[in-house]
Amino acid sequence: MAAKIGAGCKVLLGTATPSMESYYNAMKGKYGLVTLTSRYQGIQLPEIQIVDVQDLQKRKMMQGPFSPMLLGSIKKALSAGEQVILFQNRRGFAPMIECRQCGWVPHCTNCDVSLTYHKNIQQLTCHYCGYTYQVPEVCPCCGSTELKGRGYGTEKIEDQVMEIFPEARVARMDLDTTRTRSAYERIISDFSAGRTNLLIGTQMVSKGLDFDKVSVVGILNADSMLNYPDFRAYEHAFMMMAQVSGRAGRKGKQGLVLLQTKSPQLPVIRQVVENDYAGFFNDLLEERRAFRYPPFYHLIYIYMKHRYDQTVNTAAIEMGSMMRQWFGERVLGPDKPSIAKVKQMNIRKIVLKLENGIDMKRVREYLNLAQDRLLKQTCYNSLQVFFDVDPL
Repeated sequence: MAAKIGAGCKVLLGTATPSMESYYNAMKGKYGLVTLTSRYQGIQLPEIQIVDVQDLQKRKMMQGPFSPMLLGSIKKALSAGEQVILFQNRRGFAPMIECRQCGWVPHCTNCDVSLTYHKNIQQLTCHYCGYTYQVPEVCPCCGSTELKGRGYGTEKIEDQVMEIFPEARVARMDLDTTRTRSAYERIISDFSAGRTNLLIGTQMVSKGLDFDKVSVVGILNADSMLNYPDFRAYEHAFMMMAQVSGRAGRKGKQGLVLLQTKSPQLPVIRQVVENDYAGFFNDLLEERRAFRYPPFYHLIYIYMKHRYDQTVNTAAIEMGSMMRQWFGERVLGPDKPSIAKVKQMNIRKIVLKLENGIDMKRVREYLNLAQDRLLKQTCYNSLQVFFDVDPL
């Protein structure tokens, strides 16, 4: 895709999974479009098989996060001297720990989130502010010692893979193992050279890496991406699943992708399996049109932050009132976002949905005016107000 910007220079956008906005612009002729219909050197697309995790769980056939089909495929690939990639988009050992007696879950004191358990350092960590906590020996609510991890992060996947396949040479690629550039390059180099043959990772493993001997890719939990509270969740999930699937298979051999999900009936799952980007785009486009989202509308998120919840709540109500005077029904909120407190700052959010063609210069003037009116009030001296225009 090519588009003119600035002083007449050309911009080339290249991807197998373009954003909704980019593909829409190409369909409307705003961008030029060139489509590649075959892979480099005629390599086949991988075979993608859906694994119904919910059915297997009912029949007690799952071994932790692994289906029998996935375990069998991993064993076969390793025995043949081939490589495997396992994709799990959560780092750490467990996304949270929970008391089995009373249900208590430890939360960060600075943020409105549960803490992730990291086994290697024996600590609970907040992935928003970075604060770490010691793992409690007993539940502070009921005194029980039955504190267990819930869910699976890449660290726990690594432990279980090494237990099930002791012969495997395992590497893990996530934010915890790639803090430095040299660490990232070493993981890639070892896997490329065959010094490791089973790579576990987050979305880092999906980004354009080219490995000759990868015959099996396992997507362990598609639902964690699909159920994220964001209007772009399906779009991002489709992109990640399509990209990580592309790591499987090379010249002369078709790769295998095992997509584990509890929702095999969803159209987006079938569209990933069939590599049907056009069908996915057309389905999602109608939803975007119906609910007033890009590419038919511009979005502006207005965020307000303050140490005191009551202060930011009052400020948000005032901001919402001003926005409605100028923009009417285009305004949603104010409301608490899904993460309503980060680094001891309470947050409120207002959403503006503005139709294409609206005078954005005038919109900017109204936003700046509302911000100035709020911040000039002494009661809002330490209030933070910022705008996210056309958020990604």
